[in-house]
Amino acid sequence: MLKVKDIMTENVISVTKDTPIFQAIEILSNNDITGIPVVEDDMTVVGILSEKDVLSVLYAPQENEGKVVDDFMTQPAICFEEDESVMAVCDCLRESFFRRVLVTEHGKLVGIITRKDIIKCILQARNKEPIVTGR
Repeated sequence: MLKVKDIMTENVISVTKDTPIFQAIEILSNNDITGIPVVEDDMTVVGILSEKDVLSVLYAPQENEGKVVDDFMTQPAICFEEDESVMAVCDCLRESFFRRVLVTEHGKLVGIITRKDIIKCILQARNKEPIVTGR
């Protein structure tokens, strides 16, 4: 059975709750990512910040100047432990509007899986190729 740790991307870019919102938006944009985990200093997951979460900044950028990630993030974040089945992640992503889920080990961030990772996994399985991870 394919496990979450087999296809997750490790070394995930993350932010903390007190990261200024405009800095977080720059991180999303500069790294061409659509969502970013929000963690405590010890990597405990506390939420996730997505592009959708920050769209409201457009309506009043000056009013949001002093705001931080905590003011916009989605919490709790959907997380899967690294030894869980990829099928469970696939089911979650099919049944929700989420585009990504976080991977944890005892509540600490260790990776991320996106819809695109599942799609790559489908193609690799079809072609009987070894699973190539985002590590």
